Amino acid sequence: MHPDELQQHLREVQELLAGARPAEDEENGDRDGGELSFALVLLAPERADALRARLDALHPADIAYILEALPLEERRYVWDLVKAERDGEILLEVSDAVRESLIETMAPHELKAAAETLDADELADLAPDLPPEVIQDVFQSLSNDEREQLRAAMSYPEDSVGALMDFDLVTVREDVTLEVVLRYLRRFDELPDHTDKLFVIDREERLMGILTLETLLISDPEKQVSEVMRREPKISFSPDDDAGDATQAFERYDLVSAPVVDRGNKVIGRLTVGDVVDFIREESEAEILSHAGLREEEDVFASVWDSVKNRWAWLAINLITAFVASRVIGAFEGSIEKLVALAALMPIVAGIGGNSGNQTITMIVRAIAVGQVEESAMKRLLKKELGVALCNGVIWGGILGALAWQLYGSVSLGLVMTAAMTLNLLLAACAGVLIPIMRQRLGADPAIGGSVMITALTDSGGFFIFLGLATLFLL
Repeated sequence: MHPDELQQHLREVQELLAGARPAEDEENGDRDGGELSFALVLLAPERADALRARLDALHPADIAYILEALPLEERRYVWDLVKAERDGEILLEVSDAVRESLIETMAPHELKAAAETLDADELADLAPDLPPEVIQDVFQSLSNDEREQLRAAMSYPEDSVGALMDFDLVTVREDVTLEVVLRYLRRFDELPDHTDKLFVIDREERLMGILTLETLLISDPEKQVSEVMRREPKISFSPDDDAGDATQAFERYDLVSAPVVDRGNKVIGRLTVGDVVDFIREESEAEILSHAGLREEEDVFASVWDSVKNRWAWLAINLITAFVASRVIGAFEGSIEKLVALAALMPIVAGIGGNSGNQTITMIVRAIAVGQVEESAMKRLLKKELGVALCNGVIWGGILGALAWQLYGSVSLGLVMTAAMTLNLLLAACAGVLIPIMRQRLGADPAIGGSVMITALTDSGGFFIFLGLATLFLL
């Protein structure tokens, strides 16, 4: 759906909710002062019917978007209007934080009913958020094959191909004709999503090759699968493969789906472009959040306390670093008193350094994420970024130095400004390269808190460099 259409649907839902009226208090017969909980708010019957009809016509992903954009109490009201058989699909589409708020409103039997509508691979994604007793009830209701699939899906690490793979696939034998394959496919109500190829297996379910739908449709129906199939799949994955590597392969080879095989080359699932896109989106969101020092995705309408818990850690670190920066300035109070221009110019040095450092760390983190940077490349990257910083320092530091000379009539102040800018950019370049690579070497996420650490170093370092040079050469 086009973003403009999605926004229009959201506005329509919000307009319908705007017609809500307070329910009459059963005990007092009137409304007490203060805000009324939306749990006690009703829509006129015709508006509720219109809202329900609007939701029924939308895709689960679009309903998920609308739920994420509504305040908590309105979200719960809309959630109650969604058809129960769609609950599972929508819970998979919403963000983790919003999913938690919706699950809190559901009774165990409702959660069980929602989970039972999902395939094993989808259930594995939802399972960590469900109460243990609900998972146990759902597990007991599955067939033996589905139980094994669920166990398998939940056994793989979160960032592995096995955690992303889909068990819903179509396999055929190589010793049958294409006419038999076509008759077999006609028995399906619908093919699994993103089916662009069939997987050819032998009697032991080992992967022998692939048969694309294009080949199936344009080839003589009397031919056998073995005559037209591609013997070697363009690419296949092991369930233990890194999901990030798999996403790069999908991009590189323009894949729609690919088989997942075990060590014996037995087909156990497939990876689809839909799974890959979801993984890329989640990783991208996680990287943005971690770069800002947020521990997890946050519901924008979450309670104050939940938001405080998510944000406090890096804010505490930032408070400490800001205090250190203030003490650096305090150490040069005498210099600032003698030359007031220093107070006006030093934020420029720190600010430009922070911006440059964030540019560098963003490039390095992205390169690490797509597998373009290994630890062995650190020296080459450091040399390159130092060169960039030196050029920028000389050019922009020179411009700022000239402006300082013109404003304050001091050539020495202009030269100090140029030198301080250059040195702080060099410091930012070193930090931008070393911080993510060292975190990677220590087994930590290279992106987490990068902007906070860069800002801390360039602020304290910039103040110290500029005020130190000014104290040495101007006073």
